[in-house]
Amino acid sequence: MAGDACTQMTIGRGIRCAAARAPGRIAINAGIRSLSYSELVRRMARVANMGIGHLRLAPGDRVALVAGNCLEYVEIVAGLSDIGVIVATLSPRMTAAELTDILSDCDPRAIIVTADSLALIDQDIAIPVVVIGDRYEALLAAASDRTLPDTVCETAPFALSYTSGTTGRPKGVLLPHRSRAITFMAMAAEYRCFGIDDHFLALAPMCHGAGFVFACAALFFGGTTSLFPAGDPVAVLDRIGLRDITGIFMVPTQFARMFDLPDAVLAARRDHRLTSIISNAAALPQTMKERAVAQFGAGLLHESYGSTEGGIVTNIRPADLLRKPGSVGLPFPGVEIEVRRADGSIAPAAEPGELFSRAPTSFSGYWNRPEETAGTIIEGWVSVGDVAVADPDGFITIVDRKKDMVITGGMNVYPREVENIISDLAGVLEVAVIGRPSSEWGETLHAFIVPKTGATIDPVAMAAACRERLSGYKVPQEFSVVQDLPRNAGGKILKTALRAMVGI
Repeated sequence: MAGDACTQMTIGRGIRCAAARAPGRIAINAGIRSLSYSELVRRMARVANMGIGHLRLAPGDRVALVAGNCLEYVEIVAGLSDIGVIVATLSPRMTAAELTDILSDCDPRAIIVTADSLALIDQDIAIPVVVIGDRYEALLAAASDRTLPDTVCETAPFALSYTSGTTGRPKGVLLPHRSRAITFMAMAAEYRCFGIDDHFLALAPMCHGAGFVFACAALFFGGTTSLFPAGDPVAVLDRIGLRDITGIFMVPTQFARMFDLPDAVLAARRDHRLTSIISNAAALPQTMKERAVAQFGAGLLHESYGSTEGGIVTNIRPADLLRKPGSVGLPFPGVEIEVRRADGSIAPAAEPGELFSRAPTSFSGYWNRPEETAGTIIEGWVSVGDVAVADPDGFITIVDRKKDMVITGGMNVYPREVENIISDLAGVLEVAVIGRPSSEWGETLHAFIVPKTGATIDPVAMAAACRERLSGYKVPQEFSVVQDLPRNAGGKILKTALRAMVGI
């Protein structure tokens, strides 16, 4: 399609169109540093020309970007993808061994890395390594700021996002320009906090698919994105309290840490100008939704469900959030959904089945894994193995992942149901449940609990409280108290790591 009369929908083109509308507006800031739209597009052009001239990159080449959220992140991804390069957005939280494994998989022609992650890179690696800082700035200064002609097809991948590895070795997910451009438009319509007058607070890591989407959506329409560290919930509340932020995306862990603050701290920080709060990455317990509404007000909170492969699949809007407890809502704009039985037929309302979605916002396949691609994209429909149920109104509730289902004494148990019950119990901040082998029952349930500040978890009392609300076979036989639950960069709980903790 490249070179014909059809105008391509690419990440870079969207940002340049926004820059043409308001070149002097601040596009992105991080701390005391910021870039206007005109500065951002010039730096994108310099990145593209550096890629061709200094790094000798060609369309289809991969470049590994190993960095936390920084001002340079967007210009690198957008600039390199403007010349057809696929940017592998890799987490700086990986170990050196994990990074080496992924670099072997994606075979990059170059690596761009922040100074604080340089130690992860093998010093004897035989490809160029560019460190963000003085050397990077020197290379940009030596490159032209002339925007190159549009030659990239919108269906070509701009990024390679590695899956969380929650159930096995991470896979490279190929993300096309078109899928993310359409996602931005659907987000603007659904969330209504990505317009030219909006200011979005980006907390999530951009190395993760959702983090990149939520940080960049505002840039597609001329709004402003502020990158902000997520670690201190008081600092986040204080930043919102400056009353210039209209939208924010948070994962459930961030809500949990925020609502573990003393009531007086929360009460003193209720002032804001938010129009939308978005939760994603993992299930947000209903009690947490109620706390969010109490803290920030009604009419703001959305909970979305999706995956790196499928994009945003559903969203429950503020008006339905409390009246449809546990639901993740209706299909996102442009998305079709089917809940299927094992034989492929459509499951009726209230019957669990595997969730399939079809949309122009999904991925285009796994990098170098044709068999796994064929098992995930079936006649245009995408499934990542989640079990769901639809109610008579079409609202979707995620039951659990098929791979996480536990069979104990011949009975099927979905850990999410157990987690929902335990999360409501006194003293529980967060919880995750897994199955572990049992010679008697086949498997039994094991709960890992993060207590609220100052709370004491009594396993006997926990089990007794569970028995009041769950069938006996669904009650965990073991409880472990932990300081934190292991999570990937996008906030998903790593149940493989939990299993390793107990020797599975």
